[in-house]
Amino acid sequence: MKHIFYFLMFLPTLVFSQEKIDGIIVEITEQKKTMPLPGANVYWLDTSIGATTDIDGKFSISYQKEHTKLVVSYVGYKTDTINISTPKYIKHDLKATSELDEITVTSRKQATSKSYMQSANVMFVSSDELLKAACCNLSESFETNPSIDVNFADAITGTRQIKMLGLTSPYILITAENIPTIRGASQAYGLSFTPGTWVESIQITKGAGSVVNGFESIAGQINTELVKPTTDNKLFVNLYGASSERMEANVHLNTKVSEKWSTGLYLHGNTHNKKHDVNDDGFMDMPIYKQINLMNRWQYTNPEKGFVSFINFNYLDDSKQTGQLDFDPDRDKLTTNFWGSEIDTKRVDVSVKSGYVNPNIPWQSIGFQTAFSSHKQDSYFGLNRYDILHNSLYINGIYNTIISDSRHKIKTGLSYTYDHYDELILTEDFERTENSVGAFFEYNFDNLEDFNLTAGVRIDRHNILGTFVTPRVHARYTPWEKSALRASFGRGKRSASIFAENQSVFATSRALLIDGDTPMGSLKGAYGLDPEIAWNYGISFLQGFNLFGNKADVTFDYYRTDFKNQVVVDYENPQQLNFYNLDGESYANSFQIELNYNVFEGFDLRTAYKYYDIQTQYNSGKLEKALTPKHRLFGNISYETKRTVNLAQWKFDVTYNWLGEQRYTSTTSNPIQYQLPEYTPTVGTLNAQVTKVFSEKFEVYLGGENITNVRQSNPILGADDPFGANFDTTFVYGPIFGSMYYAGLRFKIK
Repeated sequence: MKHIFYFLMFLPTLVFSQEKIDGIIVEITEQKKTMPLPGANVYWLDTSIGATTDIDGKFSISYQKEHTKLVVSYVGYKTDTINISTPKYIKHDLKATSELDEITVTSRKQATSKSYMQSANVMFVSSDELLKAACCNLSESFETNPSIDVNFADAITGTRQIKMLGLTSPYILITAENIPTIRGASQAYGLSFTPGTWVESIQITKGAGSVVNGFESIAGQINTELVKPTTDNKLFVNLYGASSERMEANVHLNTKVSEKWSTGLYLHGNTHNKKHDVNDDGFMDMPIYKQINLMNRWQYTNPEKGFVSFINFNYLDDSKQTGQLDFDPDRDKLTTNFWGSEIDTKRVDVSVKSGYVNPNIPWQSIGFQTAFSSHKQDSYFGLNRYDILHNSLYINGIYNTIISDSRHKIKTGLSYTYDHYDELILTEDFERTENSVGAFFEYNFDNLEDFNLTAGVRIDRHNILGTFVTPRVHARYTPWEKSALRASFGRGKRSASIFAENQSVFATSRALLIDGDTPMGSLKGAYGLDPEIAWNYGISFLQGFNLFGNKADVTFDYYRTDFKNQVVVDYENPQQLNFYNLDGESYANSFQIELNYNVFEGFDLRTAYKYYDIQTQYNSGKLEKALTPKHRLFGNISYETKRTVNLAQWKFDVTYNWLGEQRYTSTTSNPIQYQLPEYTPTVGTLNAQVTKVFSEKFEVYLGGENITNVRQSNPILGADDPFGANFDTTFVYGPIFGSMYYAGLRFKIK
């Protein structure tokens, strides 16, 4: 990997010089003065070759005779395309959008896209992609994305967990507008706390993320951009109902308060009160629940002075009940009458995000982010109690500028985090406080043609983890047209919230052990365990091409995560769960090939194959990761009928997922009736959705999940004796409920 990185670093110096075009981009002010536009983007259409104007508005870009259309863009100005037949000096003025007459642009936006220009391997997922499935919340927003694996965490709570590069969500930095959100107490259920209609777009970064966002990212980063009061519809209503009797409603109300202030009120509610037991094991296949989720969002925009700010207030009340059909919490809570569970969560979030761009020096900007959250969960699983209160504070300040010219950009700043945990684990109280202060520096070099490098480093002082350095590097090289060869490496470090991240263990009869049988009261810091440290290395190649006259692209990804220390979660003894520090080797290898093809107008195909090799040294030996398929196939087709006034009349989407066999953890010491085979069967599921767009204001949709009715039989081990020694709900490899159908409508006023 090191040799590859050096190759990427020095290969651009070996490329022969090409003929260039020089020019200047300007604007004509109201006073008819000609002013240069620094920071404008100049690039050849349908290529990854581009440039950025310097402080004097000047640029230089390579030229080849097949390049005929030069695109010039700048935020707040009309994007222009200049026809080029021969190399010559260019002087071009852009017009501000406020000076333009109203126009109608007809185009087809890609629902997902990958950048040919960025150094990091990032996939951009638009709201159009999210509408291909129900996407009632963030945990259900990745069904049509092959880079993210989605599965149920256990057989009773209905909670979906996600994986990237074969690693679970604690190793993924999950942010909302680059502010860390799903971490600590919210790891188990937090993905269901962001309604799908609140999401404007998602950015998925493979490999170690940017040092700007912290030191915890190991497998990658998932960032959600929320809808904005100034760009969201004045009124938006989404109603959803499923055959399982799940009901949801979303209402957005946005208004402009003044010239500079806008606000939005976002309301979400969902409920499910029907008890289902399709497999006749006496347990509900999914919980009954209700959730109220409210967000008030304020946006301040002052472009003349270069200020923009967002202020968010969010309140959540979520309750779940699950267990045996006859369980009545008023009568049976924490008794052996019937096995049952309740999970009640209340959460408050307040965040402020502000940015200032110097109007006279647009490449200089200052950003400030701060967020406070209070997460309180009261829960019990049979006779096992688990309560947690997690108060968190996050502050991040970022300064952006250039060195010499726009090819050399830097980001630097300071960050502070504070987390206080107060847990009741069975009968033991456990309390800890974590805080850290960090400084970061990130340098980006872009030669504006074929090479882009982002190298960052941060140093943090943490009260439990100590003082440590986090380096991360991403590089992109373009060897030829419509291609991007990327390499990356980086380090991540984190303290594991072992019980918050593994709450499904409470729905078992396993004894909970930390490092053998260390008494809980004697544990210090993060449960007496060493911090998790891992290095992530990756290489990716993206190639765009034309196939039978239509656009296509193919991507090859290979990533490896090496753990220098890991908190091993050991399920290999069916009577206990043991947490301990890694003593030996632990790694995750991930290979993926993905093809995207626009077969014909309106018809898109996405298909992928993924291979995992994940091994960990347990006390009982080196084993592959349980309940993780080595092989996975993915396919998605979508079709839109011809548009009328930029609206598709019909939309059709079908997604297929196939999972290879998965290893069960050992059950050989159980009585024979409670033993499982070494591997699971393979699983294939099919989802589909049809949308009818009646107008810009109104559309309806109808869909089905797991329409082939694939079900895992007997997903709960020991369901006949839930208070016995062999009860376990964690052996889940596929769907439990079977087919589910839904319908909904969307109404909006712009």
